[in-house]
Amino acid sequence: MRRIIGIDNGVSGAITILDSGRTTHCLMPVKKCLDYTKKKNWLNRVDVHAVKKLLSKDSNEASLAVIERPMVNPARWKATMSAIRCLEATLIILEDLQIPYRFIDSKEWQKVMLPSGLHKEELKEASCQVAKRIFPTLEFKKEGADSLLIAEYAKKNLS
Repeated sequence: MRRIIGIDNGVSGAITILDSGRTTHCLMPVKKCLDYTKKKNWLNRVDVHAVKKLLSKDSNEASLAVIERPMVNPARWKATMSAIRCLEATLIILEDLQIPYRFIDSKEWQKVMLPSGLHKEELKEASCQVAKRIFPTLEFKKEGADSLLIAEYAKKNLS
């Protein structure tokens, strides 16, 4: 089996690595930084060094990173900019480590991994409950469930 890396893109996302029966999972490592605008504001950025360290562990096996395509919506400018900044940092890390990657739409993995008929506000809770069934001994926060399901979907359908 090749090493599968499921990435729920964004500063509130997570990373899951499925590697020969071992699961490594964490929320996206971020660091709090002063915003680049003139107005006092703080923002979260991907902690590139922490992510690189996480992904380079045991990287001698063939890997595939599967990244959820970021939300891009001009009506949600700040969230879109954050998602794109995070994606760019993640891509630079993957390319630097020479880890191949592909993008996946949330609807693609959700269609297979979650029950049908869920509404937008129900998706996070359903994702958490399904991930707990698949990974019953793993402790994780609700925000991290999507990367677990992305990785599991990729292991079964893309490798």
